[in-house]
Amino acid sequence: EVQLVESGGGLVQPGGSLRLSCVASGFTFSSHCMGWFRQAPGKEREGVASIVTGGLPNYDLDSVTGRFTISQDSANNSVYLQMNDLKAEDTAIYYCAAYYLRRVCTLDISTYYYWGRGTQVTVSS
Repeated sequence: EVQLVESGGGLVQPGGSLRLSCVASGFTFSSHCMGWFRQAPGKEREGVASIVTGGLPNYDLDSVTGRFTISQDSANNSVYLQMNDLKAEDTAIYYCAAYYLRRVCTLDISTYYYWGRGTQVTVSS
């Protein structure tokens, strides 16, 4: 059974940091593109960052570049999202997702078919 389990969300003040974790099971982690997406209330789900074992990270939003860092630990089938200098507009449910990599690891949401249930991130004073 494929599982993606996110953790690490919570309430943080503006300017604070959080580190999200996603543990994957049920598929070969190293052959899959792993992505983080987020969905704010009333908005569509959007890609944040993606990574594949041995590859470079890909950030899809100018708004997070320089503040968010995606990383992965293939030994533990885990992918992380370090979020620094958080802003109110970063408030959203953050989802971990994956798909079998055939060519390029992207953040095209339509290519992802394994999804976690999400973890809530709230940035508020």
